[in-house]
Amino acid sequence: MASIRIENLCKTYKGGQARAVDNVSLEIKDKEFVILVGPSGCGKSTTLRMVAGLEEVTAGNIWIGDRLVNDVPPKDRDIAMVFQNYALYPHMTVFENMAFGLKLRGYPKPEVEKRVLEAAEILNIREYLKRRPRQLSGGERQRVALGRAIVRKPKVFLFDEPLSNLDARMRVTMRTEIHKLRQRLQTTFIYVTHDQTEAMTMGDRIVVMKSGVIQQVAEPMTIYDKPANKFVASFIGTPPINLMRGTVLQKDKKFYFDEGQFRVRIVDEMSAALAPYAGQEVVLGIRSEDIYDRLFVSESTPENTIRVACEFVEPLGAEVFLYLNSGKNNFMARVGAHNRPEVNKDMEVVFDMSKVHFFDPKTETTLI
Repeated sequence: MASIRIENLCKTYKGGQARAVDNVSLEIKDKEFVILVGPSGCGKSTTLRMVAGLEEVTAGNIWIGDRLVNDVPPKDRDIAMVFQNYALYPHMTVFENMAFGLKLRGYPKPEVEKRVLEAAEILNIREYLKRRPRQLSGGERQRVALGRAIVRKPKVFLFDEPLSNLDARMRVTMRTEIHKLRQRLQTTFIYVTHDQTEAMTMGDRIVVMKSGVIQQVAEPMTIYDKPANKFVASFIGTPPINLMRGTVLQKDKKFYFDEGQFRVRIVDEMSAALAPYAGQEVVLGIRSEDIYDRLFVSESTPENTIRVACEFVEPLGAEVFLYLNSGKNNFMARVGAHNRPEVNKDMEVVFDMSKVHFFDPKTETTLI
């Protein structure tokens, strides 16, 4: 097994004018499952491909274990990669697809058969070994692609958006399968995705990227509860965090956030950090689950209760999304399944002010 160390990694195109990866440094422990997540074009796949040796490094170093691999060919890096498009040979059976890489490396036939059968057993695809890819569903093809990687018994597994072509239900199933696979193999994983749900549910740590730059590296719930900046807060979480501009006001030693149409009190624990911003504009972020219907709250005060218009109610079975309007901002609340206020009517909602975030409107960094 192996750790991975990335030092000041850069990738540029067009003579250095276009920078896809910008000075990325990251340490991944042995047997750790790390997720690279971000919007399209953020540099996550390019970073992964440089680790795999499929992209040339412009600057910086990549270490796998104690070995500098910048100039090592992909086949000699002891890694296995699973792609988004499966990349199966259509004229070969499942067995032949899984065995192909081992045969190229000259493994004896009994060892090839043993490894393929072991991988097929792990992935529950033994009954498909004689079929060809066209006879399989998308989820079954992805299992075959995983099996082809497993038989290599590499030091590091690299996954490049492997579930993007699957439907929502199959993605849930395959997330579970990959998690079980990770526990069984006890190997280092780097997993690239644009789906923050995959990132939150699968990774030991998440690396959030934007424009080729790492924004934050932390455990999933730390990313969710303590985002480093406004981008991280808005990218991680479904539905996205509600963001509103307003002014920090001080009155009688108390601090308030004034949005223009409503005013809520800032909790004392946050006041010291926001005191330097008194009279200045900030951005408040509050997640939809931290906004409650006043009718279902046993304890509230006028200082954290506001009146809004309910423009749309979206029932989703176990929960309901409320689309609200303050007169200046649109935002969402996520409430219980039986909480369905009347549409196009005013209602009162309560902000859990102990859960809010504040961001600098210029730098977008987290204030608290």
